[in-house]
Amino acid sequence: MARGGGIAGRLYRGEVSVNFVGRQRLWYAISGVILLVSVAALLIRGLNFSQEFTGGTSFTFPASSSTSQDAVSRVVNAAGGVGATVQSTSSPLIGHQWVVQTGTLTSAVAQNVASHLETQFNILPKNMVIDIVGATWGGQITSKAFEALIIFLIVIVIYLSAAFEWRMAVAAFTALLHDILITVGVYALTGFSVSPTSVIGLLTILGYSLYDTVVVFDKVRENTAGLLTSQRSTYSDAANLALNQTLVRSMNTSLTALLPVASILFVGAGLLGAGTLKDLSLVLFVGMLSGTYSSIFIATPVLADLKERDSRYKDLAAKVSRRVAGGRRAAEAGGATAAGATAAGPLAGRPVDTVTESDPPGDLDDLDEATEMEGDADVTVPASAATPASRPVVRQQRVTGSAQRGAKAGAKRKRR
Repeated sequence: MARGGGIAGRLYRGEVSVNFVGRQRLWYAISGVILLVSVAALLIRGLNFSQEFTGGTSFTFPASSSTSQDAVSRVVNAAGGVGATVQSTSSPLIGHQWVVQTGTLTSAVAQNVASHLETQFNILPKNMVIDIVGATWGGQITSKAFEALIIFLIVIVIYLSAAFEWRMAVAAFTALLHDILITVGVYALTGFSVSPTSVIGLLTILGYSLYDTVVVFDKVRENTAGLLTSQRSTYSDAANLALNQTLVRSMNTSLTALLPVASILFVGAGLLGAGTLKDLSLVLFVGMLSGTYSSIFIATPVLADLKERDSRYKDLAAKVSRRVAGGRRAAEAGGATAAGATAAGPLAGRPVDTVTESDPPGDLDDLDEATEMEGDADVTVPASAATPASRPVVRQQRVTGSAQRGAKAGAKRKRR
């Protein structure tokens, strides 16, 4: 897997690496700012729940040149639709429409409002769309949505605890809450309508985010197997390696998923106007972006933090740090020794006699005694007669003890 020479292969082999885990404080700070803005928007602005959640009656009809927002509001209020909200929507395929939302009206009052609108603005009855949603049904939708979200989170924690361990479950749960708050904060900031379709999309992107996190955690488990025994690296280093090994895969998966969602959101919703398609694509786009971010920058760093709090991994980190420091000192000392030897030259530390042809050969008996004492030693042999007397000649020859004794005997015979 990823054995090529590209960036994916180099990341997988650890030749290049992005220190995601080591910079967790930076990622926590960025997420903290985003979450703070999201919570503030949620508390100040709140969510714009759709009619399916709040209940009420809506009237949708095509717009004409004689209609205006104030005129529509006056007609609806006069017909009994108190507290009406009038919105204008348009799309290339459907055209310009008015959407009027009121509180829950009885069937008779709703028909009266529709009749007044048709008469006042010359609207055909077939072009008038009336939707009535009871408050009870909207309350049921809200409670079911929260129940589905809670059940989903509980099941996820149980599964991760059983398949991996509780620390991984806590880290994944933290990333999921991170994604939920950011997605909800975007809806609060922008004022987009929250519909049942949005809740379905939210559950979908939570599953997507969890899938990406589980892939990374599985690689972390593989890299950290037997780590306490081998002591090859710290837990944080092994987790960071796993994150880099799956980085390209995560990015490719995210881009592959975001491209069709973006096309639905910006092209499809732009042509078809507001509706189910826009609600679903919007929450998917925001949630996938947040899920990709959290699986890389939140889940694994949180897991590493939890693991490093364990006394066993604290001791492991200390041992690895000492080993790295010792290796660094040894490398520095070796480099200094090598530099000194290079500066002294290749013959440094070796005794060498320098003679010229004008030097007397000296007493061979003294040479005999020296060779007997030194054994394997460096000896100097006079240069040939062809060499000028003024040039010092240095020769070195490794001579064994037996060869030295033979040379001594031959020298004595020659002297006699």
